[in-house]
Amino acid sequence: MRICFDMDGTIANLYGVENWLAYLIAEDVKPYKEAEVMVNMNSLARILNRLQRNGHEIGVISWTAKNGSKQYNKAVENAKRDWLKEHLKSVKFDFIAVVPYGYSKNNFANSENDILFDDEEQNRKAWSGVAYDVNNIIEVLKRI
Repeated sequence: MRICFDMDGTIANLYGVENWLAYLIAEDVKPYKEAEVMVNMNSLARILNRLQRNGHEIGVISWTAKNGSKQYNKAVENAKRDWLKEHLKSVKFDFIAVVPYGYSKNNFANSENDILFDDEEQNRKAWSGVAYDVNNIIEVLKRI
């Protein structure tokens, strides 16, 4: 089973960074670097490491900025990878996919048992596995 996470608005509070949209329009990666965590990362890391030991694949599927230039989107990808290293340093993700804005995350689903945590309703509806919003991430994972 794959367990996948969106970042912005799901585990990273990008939208909580003051003037986040103005930074994105100006192609400044500051909000991606400074986003606060949205879940207890120590608990999340422990659970994800346990799930991996039990054979589950752990991944991140996150979009680049809407209308971002190629150079900016590469900087966004680097900032997101750095954020994950800082906040979930003990987790060795099976994959981290930073894909163009709007790309179907369902392309990463392998089975109907795969899980996606995402704040975007359209992504959850398009997911062919089981999709959850950002509420109760830890509680959902504890039941696996």
